[in-house]
Amino acid sequence: MSVVRTGRWKVWAAAVAATLVGVTLPTVAATPASATTTAYDTTYYKDAIGKTGTSLKSSLHTIISSQSKISYDAVWNALKVTDQDPNNTNNVILLYSGVSRSKSLNGGSVGDWNREHTWAQSHGNFGTSAGPGTDLHHLRACDVQVNSTRGNKDWDNGGSPVSGAPGAYTDSDSFEPRDADKGDVARMILYMAVRYEGDDGWPDLEPNESSTNGSVPFHGRLSILKQWNQQDPPSAFEERRNDVIYNTYQHNRNPFIDHPEWIEAIW
Repeated sequence: MSVVRTGRWKVWAAAVAATLVGVTLPTVAATPASATTTAYDTTYYKDAIGKTGTSLKSSLHTIISSQSKISYDAVWNALKVTDQDPNNTNNVILLYSGVSRSKSLNGGSVGDWNREHTWAQSHGNFGTSAGPGTDLHHLRACDVQVNSTRGNKDWDNGGSPVSGAPGAYTDSDSFEPRDADKGDVARMILYMAVRYEGDDGWPDLEPNESSTNGSVPFHGRLSILKQWNQQDPPSAFEERRNDVIYNTYQHNRNPFIDHPEWIEAIW
């Protein structure tokens, strides 16, 4: 089932309008959780509708924690479906670079694609075990070399251009994806922060403002991720991916693809 939106982000729209007319944007309160309507609001999200802050986060955690887990080996074939190029069913679209590459070129060699954990494994030390290490909502197909460049860095703006990923930048402790992937990354990272709250044997994953988190169960920078979420709204590719993961694999959803305004409502 595809998500149907009947609302838009009030904050994002106001920011764009203000930019166009050259005026200073006044302070805007967090967008209410009811600002967008989807086909899942009366069923899947019914216990979250109308809530904000910690109450919304807690409700969403309960909802999305009902999840089927897959093995790390199974992720290979799953990504061939979730990340399929809509214009070429033999290929997948790679995160950070936007390149369309043959599904058969999965592996660890130069020219291959592999499995990128947007929430780096070392930020919580969860490895590749079933759970956060295999959660398709933050795993994406990615060029092997670009994946290596990103490493376990936090998220921030700036740095030097990334070879193989035009529009992406990196420095010693952070990575900035290209504009078309900024919102994707933000929504994947903040999904992880809601899904994994430390109550199921895994660390409590949380966003913060640091870009030097290393091995602690945090990822930064929250303020930048919030900007990226507003800058790059959910695409048809993201929405289809969310549906495939829900219907075929994990049977849970990324609520921030369905309701991107909930990021502001929580944080």
